[in-house]
Amino acid sequence: MSVRGGGGAVPSVPAGPPEERPSRNAWWSLAVVSLASVLIGLGGNALNVALPAVVRHFRASPLAANWMLLSFMLASTVLIVVFGRFADMFGRRAMYLAGLAAYTAASLLLGLAPTAWTLVALRVLQAAGGAMLLANSAAILTEVFPRPHLGRAMGVYTAGFSIAQLAGPTLGGFLVETYGWRWVFWYNVPVGAACLALGAAVLRPDRRAAGERGLDVPGNLLILAGLGGLLFGLSQANDRGWGSPVVLGGVLVFAVLLPVFARVERRARHPVVDLALFRDRPFALGLLASFLNATARVGAVVIMALFFQSVQGEDAVAAGLKVLPMSAVAVVASTGAGFLDRRVGARTMAAAATALTALGLLALLATVSADAGYAPIAGALMLLGAGSGAFLPANATALLDGLPARRLGIVNAMRLMVMNAGIVLSTGLSLSLVAAPVPAALRGAVFAGTLPRVAPDRVPLLVTGYRYALGGLAVLALLALAACLASRRAARDRDRRRPERSVVDAPGPGAAA
Repeated sequence: MSVRGGGGAVPSVPAGPPEERPSRNAWWSLAVVSLASVLIGLGGNALNVALPAVVRHFRASPLAANWMLLSFMLASTVLIVVFGRFADMFGRRAMYLAGLAAYTAASLLLGLAPTAWTLVALRVLQAAGGAMLLANSAAILTEVFPRPHLGRAMGVYTAGFSIAQLAGPTLGGFLVETYGWRWVFWYNVPVGAACLALGAAVLRPDRRAAGERGLDVPGNLLILAGLGGLLFGLSQANDRGWGSPVVLGGVLVFAVLLPVFARVERRARHPVVDLALFRDRPFALGLLASFLNATARVGAVVIMALFFQSVQGEDAVAAGLKVLPMSAVAVVASTGAGFLDRRVGARTMAAAATALTALGLLALLATVSADAGYAPIAGALMLLGAGSGAFLPANATALLDGLPARRLGIVNAMRLMVMNAGIVLSTGLSLSLVAAPVPAALRGAVFAGTLPRVAPDRVPLLVTGYRYALGGLAVLALLALAACLASRRAARDRDRRRPERSVVDAPGPGAAA
């Protein structure tokens, strides 16, 4: 089922049967995908700090400024499933190297962009390269690592994103202040070129899906239109309000196209998403847990970064330092989860991590106030960071382990797609709930972090909004915990019924008999 690279065993690998030891090539593959994960994570975070400088340089309109960030998020989300399917058809190595080349080339061209809208277009190209990488990274590791070591590899890989979250804003600010905004993109070029050279040397050719070379053009177009409409609508909720025609129109497009997509996929000879996967309860529940967990934890990260400025009057630098422990703990938890996974199981680890996330949110709900001390908030943030860091590798391992090679790309892509959709929904929902009790005329001051100065008497209303948001996110985390536990129970029931095969092990449409 797995394709494992050759080569001698790494000396640091614990003793065990030879067939259970990761090959030297497996560790080099982990180095490639981990370095690339840091690259993508930095690319998504560094521009946030550099955006004002870019806007000033181009004298960009508010619409163009918004799309400099939005275009990357939307394009990467809607293209992940498409490229996951392509990777299953044409090979993960080829798709991964193409993604590295596209991301690196786009980064070079972004620093040369002559206009604001050219920069937006190139961000789409950069996002396409990033989607090729994200759709394949975890699948590559699943193929080359034996099961006892897969959780540890996933932990190291996902820790890369936490490291990027830590370093991205600082790096972006340093580059803008020292060398100018163009280097926010150009620093990617040497790193991307090094990744490309290393990847070409160490990534082994993988097996392609026999008999599944057809393209589901209608299905791909429906994903782009339906999911793109939904994400665009949700991304506008904070600025325009949930009752805006733009927001409602995006949701309506998705609602109308979803049953059309399901009908098309059931009849497609080579569907981009095999709906039979959802008949496997552990998989379906694990995917639901991915969505709910992302929706719960990311909203908390967004609003707590704002809390120290909008409620307690801190400046941006102090606020950034106060949320730093959460990301630092996430790095440690990501790597540590892999070792625990071997002892307790991936699904048990995912449930425990989600419980930590829920506990952190409830602790924040209990302590958040205008005069709250930093220590209890920091403790709650570290609980949240531990849960977030441990959940990602555990959930990826639970969903991908045991799948046939021909399903790895599309399943990993679906996991990332629902997580990204949860992130967009969470951001819009949590920011809207936070600002809801504040008079409309003062909501701009909330997001600018100036409310304590311009209207200190309204800060208690903002605290009420924080309690609404944190309470809602805590409920979502508890629902995610229920989904994790149900997935764990369903997997145990399925394993007891073996040797009967599950849906995900059965031949898919067009597969060789």
